[in-house]
Formats: sequence, C-alpha cells, structure tokens
Amino acid sequence: MTTPASLAAMHQAASLKKQVIEALRTAILEGRFQPGDRLVEREICEMFQVSRTLLREALSQLAAEGILQIIPHRGPIVAIYTAEDARSIYELRATLEEMAGRCFAERATEAEHKALESAFAAFRKASRGKPGSDLLLVKTAFYAALTAGAHNPMLEDMLRMIHWRVTMLRAHTLSQPGRLAKSLGEIGDIMEAIARRDPEAAGQACRRHVMNAAAIADAVLTAKEAERDRPVRKRGTKETSARDKVAAAPPAGEPRLARM
Repeated sequence: MTTPASLAAMHQAASLKKQVIEALRTAILEGRFQPGDRLVEREICEMFQVSRTLLREALSQLAAEGILQIIPHRGPIVAIYTAEDARSIYELRATLEEMAGRCFAERATEAEHKALESAFAAFRKASRGKPGSDLLLVKTAFYAALTAGAHNPMLEDMLRMIHWRVTMLRAHTLSQPGRLAKSLGEIGDIMEAIARRDPEAAGQACRRHVMNAAAIADAVLTAKEAERDRPVRKRGTKETSARDKVAAAPPAGEPRLARM
C-alpha cells in the first residue's frame, strides 16, 4: 500500500524532475548550449542535487521533445538539426497548421477567439524587442491558443509532438534580418481570415506562413552545414562548464533557474 510518506517522496521527485527539465530546456532555447554541445550528467546531478536515475528521466523527456539527442557511449547532446530534418519537420507542420487554421475558423468559440487575439497582441508586443526566449514563448502561446480552438485532440497531440523541434528551428528563422516583421504580417493575415471566419483563407494563410519560415530555415541550415568542417575553437580555449551555462542569469522578467 502507498503511504503518505511515499506519496510525498514521489511528488518531490516529480517536482525536481520538472525543475531540471525546465532549467535545461530554457538554457538550450536561450542559446547557452549550442547544437552538438554535450551535457555532462555528473555536473548536472551535482548542481540540482538529484540522482542520476532522476536526471536520466529528465533527459529522456527532452530527447522525446527533440531538444536533446542521446548518443551511445557519449551521452546527451543538444540536438543537431540538418536542412533535411528541417524540411521534414516544416512539411508536416504546414499540413497540420493548415488544418488547425481551418478548424479554428469553423469551430472556435467567442472566448477562444478572444484568447487568440490576446496571444497575438502579446506576440506583437514582444516583437518590438530583440528576438529571444520571450518571443519564442509568446509565439508558442499563440499556437497553443490556435490548436485549442481547433477542437481536434488528435491534431493537438500531433502538433505537440513537433512543437519543441519547431521551437529549436524558430530560433534560427526569427533571428534573420527582416523575418520577424514578415512573420508578424503573416500571422496578421491568419488573424484576419479567422476574424472573417473563412476556413479556406485561414488554412492557406497558416500554410504560407510555415512555408516561408521553412525556406529561411533551409537556407540557414544549409549554410551552417557548409561551414561544419571549419574549426570552431582554438587550442587552449577554455570551455564553459554545464553548470555555468545552466546557471547563467535569465533575461529580466523570467524566473531564475532553480538550484536545489
């Protein structure tokens, strides 16, 4: 029989795992770890004062999200996405989000329309600053509102599966000159079609937005692949530890990463 003490221990372990996941995810999405960087389990265990078993559960979750890759005999590294990977991800995303736009225009309630409008207003506000984790978070919130109003749980689950992969790639696309303004305009087109309750126009606007982002991601990653064989660090250069990267102060307005 499960006792209150064992239930409390299970709750504490779940809470610790969640904190580790959120801390590492934030550090990666903010660019403190770069694609291919190795995460040293010993350092992270010491930092959060968690067991290796609990840490590996957290790392497995991040790997399932597409943020990490677990390499045999090497351990976890920040996921590396190729141009081919990006094409596959955006191809699937375009189809799913086109459907989400259509379904939202047909099925969303007034409350869900207002929630989407609020999410879009937050994205507009965040877009006035420098692209960063705040912008990624508000755009993620916009898509969460869009899929919620589509009223298709299977569609929502499938989009969630590629959500973090897209977020990793979005950091590349939104940082390109002029892309943020274009992205804002494209989402504005989605909002206008949805306001008219025009499923066809909403779906096409969603697809157009995704394919424009796909073209930029393809160009950026293709260029990175061409430079992959160039040396990235001189001999003797000191590496920053995982502890320093994870514990770096977050931007103003974001919670500090927990130390346990």
